[in-house]
Amino acid sequence: MAETRDFSVFVRNSEGGRAAMDLAVEGIHCAACMRAIEKGLSKEPGVAGARVNLANRRVTVEWDKDKSSPERILDRMDAIGYKAYPFSNDKAETDEKREEKHLLICLGIAGFAAMNIMLLSVSVWAGNASDITPETRDFFHWLSALIAIPAALYAGQPFFRSAFKALRAGAVNMDVPISLGVILALGMSIVETLNHAEHAYFDSAVMLLFFLLVGRYLERSMRRRTRAVAANLAALKGETAVKFVSETEIRTVPIAALQSGDLVLVRPGERITVDGSVIEGRSEIDASLVTGETRPVGASQGTDVYAGTMNLSGTLKIRVRAADEGTLLSEVQNLLDRATEVRSAYVQLADRVARLYAPMVHLTAALTFAGWMFYGAGWHTSLIIAITVLIITCPCALGLAIPAVQVVASGALFRNQILLNSGDALERFAAVDTVVFDKTGTLTLPEASILNESEVDPRLVALAGRLALASKHPLAAALVRATGAREPLAEAGEQPGVGVSAVLDGQPVFLGKPDAAGLGFEAGRIALANPSASLIAVKHGELGAVLAIGQALRPDVREVVAALRKRGIRPIILSGDHEAAVRAVADELGVETWVAACKPQDKIAYLERLRAEGRKVMMVGDGLNDAPALAAAHVSMSPIEATHLAQAEADALFIGARLMPVVMAIGIGTRAHRLMIQNLWMAILYNFFAVPLAIAGYATPLIAALAMSGSSIIVTLNALRAGKTA
Repeated sequence: MAETRDFSVFVRNSEGGRAAMDLAVEGIHCAACMRAIEKGLSKEPGVAGARVNLANRRVTVEWDKDKSSPERILDRMDAIGYKAYPFSNDKAETDEKREEKHLLICLGIAGFAAMNIMLLSVSVWAGNASDITPETRDFFHWLSALIAIPAALYAGQPFFRSAFKALRAGAVNMDVPISLGVILALGMSIVETLNHAEHAYFDSAVMLLFFLLVGRYLERSMRRRTRAVAANLAALKGETAVKFVSETEIRTVPIAALQSGDLVLVRPGERITVDGSVIEGRSEIDASLVTGETRPVGASQGTDVYAGTMNLSGTLKIRVRAADEGTLLSEVQNLLDRATEVRSAYVQLADRVARLYAPMVHLTAALTFAGWMFYGAGWHTSLIIAITVLIITCPCALGLAIPAVQVVASGALFRNQILLNSGDALERFAAVDTVVFDKTGTLTLPEASILNESEVDPRLVALAGRLALASKHPLAAALVRATGAREPLAEAGEQPGVGVSAVLDGQPVFLGKPDAAGLGFEAGRIALANPSASLIAVKHGELGAVLAIGQALRPDVREVVAALRKRGIRPIILSGDHEAAVRAVADELGVETWVAACKPQDKIAYLERLRAEGRKVMMVGDGLNDAPALAAAHVSMSPIEATHLAQAEADALFIGARLMPVVMAIGIGTRAHRLMIQNLWMAILYNFFAVPLAIAGYATPLIAALAMSGSSIIVTLNALRAGKTA
């Protein structure tokens, strides 16, 4: 029975009033393990779902609170044959290091034993062709046994334990034929040695273990790359915050104890641990690790801040909007977890094949033994050939073919600030031949800026920001953010619908409508150059200017359009903005096809027409009006600043101001798709040629071990190429 303890700290609320908990599970190695756990947990009454994350060996379980409990779920895991415990970052890291160290020791022992046994085997092979005496050959065989048996018993533990757990649970995983092949090879070798035979197969058993351990260690290394990125992200999430328990008293509390509306204090040099809004203080925020913004961002009253960002210069008082769950950082973490949990169509195909493959291995070996016995080969020869078939047909390469590529490609995407929201997005990225962009917030930056700032006297720009601090108009708020203004002008007053007035250095100053400032003609000229911008005038005495406030194009948007064209991909702009604004952006980027004033249904209709033409469309958008089109497209992406609905419908999100992740996603997806196909074909072709040779008796157990392990290593090494982004 599971240990009685308080699991409340590990249990969280899920959708539909269900409870959920993450479990760390020991001994997950392959697709068969994943299926055994998910199928086994689904039999527990009350369990609504179970998702296995093979990359970090975690299981997320959801259950009905009235029908099950954490204790019963852990009991079920024990019955399935897997040791599980509530996930904790510290414990998971410790267990991971311990298991990796044990795997490395097993690999070292198997390698050392294999080298020494091969020296003895080469001597026996050479002696059999010349003049070795039976007594010397038997002595070498017993020496090999003395090395092989204890080495195999220790180095084979990762496979033996996994196979035993599977069999105890009434299942068969990939480690069962491996364990059976090793044990039969050792047992047959002992029998051969007792009968003074010319050949023994201790070398085959140990070499099989050595190469399998190499493949498993490489696989573990690949998964560690993605886990390391996720761990770096999780490290940004603080455990505590300084909360105002009264107007004058503060106290350090756990993040989980904070609620929306609470007030927290963040000192200079501290990492912000909540999402919220600044209500007091001024500072600069380093958000580079969360949003990708490389320059410090000014923060003052009304500025939104996010968990994981660093407070650089001043003390801030922040009203909490979200703390432990619901923050931007936690959403990013959840997206990353989902990216490693979900399995694409190719993964599901490989899972099904691997699931059927294990029993087929045993059936093929049994039929081979029976067939050779029927033809009068004798039990000795028949058993040797059956052992060879058992070893050579192990489905490890097939099981690794797709997951290995996905793990590496997911890590490459994340390093390029792309978060997968859908498991089969990799394959769909590869098919894209048309990219449809929304304009506002997608081709342009989400935050407004002064589009003609380079044409305006910097003194007027600074003055405009200071005057804007006295206004509640949305355009003034955008101007404050754009200028980073912090010092309002004394006695500045706002006349609703006109602007803000004050006196500076004995001269009147004004911020407001261009006509009210006598700059109507100048406003008309600037409007022609910036058709999508809002205009606001600033004046100091006789010196004045009109500022164009709007969303500037993302810094690399021209390079993105050029890169798409170079790949033969057609760019299109569909926007709800007015025609003049969309035409200006399209002309600047050289995009021939664009449509303005699009409603959501118009965008979907346009995508349907493209689909009817046989186009594979990627939709890139960020707003509520883009969500239906994101769902309707062949594949879709949104910036991380997009509305929650757009994020939910997008297949992937990208972080930061740059648009280049759109091109990177297509490039990585294309490479990953190609490598998936290559790996599947390599695994299939290997079995197509190797199995008939083994059944026909043309391969020895040693050759089988080398061939099977070599195929797994080749597939794994080929998958590493998915990490390249060039």
